[in-house]
Amino acid sequence: MTEEILDWLGLSLTPGVGSILFKRLLERFQTPAAVFKASVKELLTVEGLGERVAEEIRKGPFEKAAEKELHSLDRVGGKIITFQEETYPKRLKAIYDPPPILYTRGELRKEDHLAISVVGSRRTSSYGRSVTEKIARELVRHGVTIVSGMARGIDSVAHQSAISGGGRTIAILGCGVDVIYPPENRSLFEQILDHGAVLSEFPMGSPPEASHFPKRNRVISGLSLGVVVVQAGARSGSLITAGYALEQGREVFAVPGNVGFEGSLGAHHLIKEGAKLVESGEDILEEILPQWQKEEGPTQEMESPVKDLPEEERKLYDLLGETPLHIDTLLRESQLEPGRALSFLLDLELKGLVLQSPGKCFSKKT
Repeated sequence: MTEEILDWLGLSLTPGVGSILFKRLLERFQTPAAVFKASVKELLTVEGLGERVAEEIRKGPFEKAAEKELHSLDRVGGKIITFQEETYPKRLKAIYDPPPILYTRGELRKEDHLAISVVGSRRTSSYGRSVTEKIARELVRHGVTIVSGMARGIDSVAHQSAISGGGRTIAILGCGVDVIYPPENRSLFEQILDHGAVLSEFPMGSPPEASHFPKRNRVISGLSLGVVVVQAGARSGSLITAGYALEQGREVFAVPGNVGFEGSLGAHHLIKEGAKLVESGEDILEEILPQWQKEEGPTQEMESPVKDLPEEERKLYDLLGETPLHIDTLLRESQLEPGRALSFLLDLELKGLVLQSPGKCFSKKT
């Protein structure tokens, strides 16, 4: 337990100090410790800070409350990441009002920087669940981390599909990281901890209040290269997330639904306003990968799954090109038994490396 963390927590718990004011205080005083040492006169030079909040800061640094937070977080195996730490997600740091601290459980990794948010209605159809599962699985197959809000419906399907597809997922909560909401997602919550991370800007024990969710939504979009909206009504909270994405300069994608179905109105509105219509993970990847590679620099590329292929799969893959080859040609060239060859080709399809055309023809996926 460091004094520095206590100062960060203390300032974040100070009444009247939100994310924007916290950021302005850091810009003026550099550290929370320096903020607590400042005079009222000095504090009042910060834009948007009035006398009432200045007096609250002077009462600080609220050590007992901060210590209680840390003890509660430690009991559930969590930790604090402050805005100034290198491990703080750099894309989130770039938004207008990033959370000054993140309560975290599970593990954030460097590869989570390649992330897409998938959000949508709590009331879903079989179509919505199916297309969400398809898109999430296709994205994680290419190393993309799925971000969502662990709400009922599309959010839960997105998290679960990422996990079952062998990928990573991050849940952003509108409550404390020690509060499981909705309660029926307890099993999913535990799975997310094993395959990603759970994040919140809200103090320990915070209930899922309605006012928390719009704030939560800006973090969902802020962590990601883009937001995919699946099945959203005309007043869906997913549209708030899409709005934040536009403000933050992120891509917005929408999955079309049935005409006249209330759950399609939000997504169709986004498409009319310029969101990219998507039907698969490939539609999303072709937009975000050039941007991601530009961010990471010319020497950074996605790790190719080709180099780790088993010998016989690699043999088939090397025979393929952009022009589709019939299965008979592949069997003749590879000298593999038909059953084994078809099994390997299916695996290559699932890995996103091979496309099958009508008539049992195969080609490399470019």
